[in-house]
Amino acid sequence: MKHLSRFLLASLLVLSFSAVQAQDENNPWAIGIGVNAVDLYPTGEDAPAGGWFDQYFNAADHWNILPAVSRISVGRYIGSGLVFEAAGSVNQISKFGEESLNDLSYYALDGTIKYSLRALLNDGWLDPNIGIGGGYTWLDSEGAATLNGSAGLSFWFTDNVALSLQSTYKHAFKDEAFPHFQHSAGLKFIFGGMDTDGDGIYDKDDECPETPGLPEFNGCPDSDGDGVPDHLDACPNTPGMIEFDGCPDTDGDGIPDPQDECPNEAGTAEFNGCPDSDGDGVPDNKDECPNEAGPAENNGCPYEDRDGDGVLDKDDECPDTPGTVENNGCPEPTAEVVSELNEYSKTVLFDLNKATIRSESEEALESIADIMAEYDNTVFHIEGHTDSTGSDQYNLQLSKERAASVREFLVSKGVPANRLTSEGYGESRPIASNNTSQGRQENRRVEISLDKDKEMRDRSNETQTDTTRTGNN
Repeated sequence: MKHLSRFLLASLLVLSFSAVQAQDENNPWAIGIGVNAVDLYPTGEDAPAGGWFDQYFNAADHWNILPAVSRISVGRYIGSGLVFEAAGSVNQISKFGEESLNDLSYYALDGTIKYSLRALLNDGWLDPNIGIGGGYTWLDSEGAATLNGSAGLSFWFTDNVALSLQSTYKHAFKDEAFPHFQHSAGLKFIFGGMDTDGDGIYDKDDECPETPGLPEFNGCPDSDGDGVPDHLDACPNTPGMIEFDGCPDTDGDGIPDPQDECPNEAGTAEFNGCPDSDGDGVPDNKDECPNEAGPAENNGCPYEDRDGDGVLDKDDECPDTPGTVENNGCPEPTAEVVSELNEYSKTVLFDLNKATIRSESEEALESIADIMAEYDNTVFHIEGHTDSTGSDQYNLQLSKERAASVREFLVSKGVPANRLTSEGYGESRPIASNNTSQGRQENRRVEISLDKDKEMRDRSNETQTDTTRTGNN
């Protein structure tokens, strides 16, 4: 026993100077050294024992304590707060409840699974635990297996040293043996820290446990040496500035290179680090005319007017032929041309009360088609009119059909259909008196106008046409 005490004392001194950490998955091993007390009194109803938990803390009368280091344990962290602990203890039994004995020898080997409640207390200095296990106890030459249940407290002085207190109830599986309590107190030392990357910083405290790093960065490396550790460095292989998360700003415009579309030219944040030399709102890297202001829709270049007609090419439907603003930059028939078209249209004749064009009118219509071909961006409107003979409804329908017949003839002569519109107006727009045969003949006519004139009339007279026609009926 004397040599055992010296051995345990030496172990205590060595472990006191060991660099160990709090027991967890990174530091799984623990050694405990202390004393134990055996109490057979508060374990039942039969003499010499008392009732359950009677005089549980009566150490003076019932506890058997060996005045030396009498218990040693080794613990291994399993995971999820669980620790397996193997312990060996020695004692001398001189108090068997209320009876005295002649110093019987006591030996015990125990294995316990313990669950730490420390995490529930925010990993503070107080570490309560509960455990269950089993063992084998010898009282002199008699031995018996036991089922053990324990509760304990550890008080952590540092991350690696704790004062450990524990009380264990041992139930014997042999009639000749006696159930008893074994209490222990001692120091627990934690060691076996894990350092996966070998940088001298335990994984527990290493923010980059699988990559060798530096103490000043909690175990993380700084590959480019810019003072920003790699795991926080947006540009870990290129020296940069802390304010830009370790990235450089080559052109000094306040925009780090990874976000700078023009990293070698100072620019503005509005254009993601690119300049706008001509100030037209289009950055130089997207401006086809970087030194000449122009709109974004024309890629930063000013619009041209190649034919000089006052209509910019972007709006000019005939950019190489001078035209008018009203006709979107394309030439349009003059009043003289429109008058010429209507001179021809006056000669267009129809069969009586029909929309069939007489054959002698075809030459005039072909001349009309030739003139229209010269203005391939102009939309012409064909109007049909009648005299007042007959009902309003009949005259309106006849005028529509006659205007449509002229349109169909012109389309057959090559005038695109989308450049011709037609409408009949019946007797609503006379140009002479319907009281004379001459006047009625003049009113039976086909007129040609520009479509824009029709559109203007449609907008202004859309709600008035029906009223006007009703008034002429």
